[in-house]
Amino acid sequence: MNKIVLLIPYYNNSIGLIKSLNSIDASEELDIIIVDDGSKNKFDEVILRKNFKAKGTLYFEYFKKNQGIEFALNHGLKISLEKGYKYTARLDCGDVCLGKRFAIQAAFLDQNTEVKIVGSNVLAVDNNDNYLYSINLPLNDKEIKNKMYFNSMLIHPAILFTTSIINAIGFYSTNHKSAEDFAFFFAISKKFKMANIEQYLTQIEINDKGISIQKRRQQVKARIQIIKENFYFGYYPIYGLIRNYILLIMPYTIILAIKKRVKNERFS
Repeated sequence: MNKIVLLIPYYNNSIGLIKSLNSIDASEELDIIIVDDGSKNKFDEVILRKNFKAKGTLYFEYFKKNQGIEFALNHGLKISLEKGYKYTARLDCGDVCLGKRFAIQAAFLDQNTEVKIVGSNVLAVDNNDNYLYSINLPLNDKEIKNKMYFNSMLIHPAILFTTSIINAIGFYSTNHKSAEDFAFFFAISKKFKMANIEQYLTQIEINDKGISIQKRRQQVKARIQIIKENFYFGYYPIYGLIRNYILLIMPYTIILAIKKRVKNERFS
């Protein structure tokens, strides 16, 4: 068994899943847990194993009916804890690993033991892998925690964290639909140090059929609720609430057009 396990929730996207597995560098040492959230479009385990070149084992879990990504993630996390993996990473179907992502992130946590979760800067592309924009995130713990009130300062498919922190913070919230990752990161921020690596280690696909766009209003509303739950009277929470209320009423087409034009999304 490796010390790293990669958790991939799956729902009706076999092409994206193959693409993601293909992107993992052959030198990487990690196992993968794929949780099928009651899909109708099933994947072929044999084909997936052929497309996984890294040094590790694929594990498959199946829900009989669709329950939602937060339940799929929590199921995978329970297995990660039970098997005793030191680190748990995340990736979504269609997203791509760049370089030796997992080795780099694990080495960072090994060398910075006070940090328990690490992400990275990210490249965003469209459905045809055309570059859209870059996401450049704060790197240090203090800046990440302050700017979490604006938006998530960790990109969910780009993270790797120490599995044992689940014993202290619990699992993904099932009460914040489409923003379970934001709630999860806030919970971690209350007890542990966080960081991002400046390198671009993950490429995410901006899919107009993806959950983050289809359920964007629900996601922003949930984010506002999470900010309120963690609110204090200060610049970052107040500005963050105002910013998210503006995003709630602004059409996503305008937001995406701005990001494409700027080409470099910085959180300032």
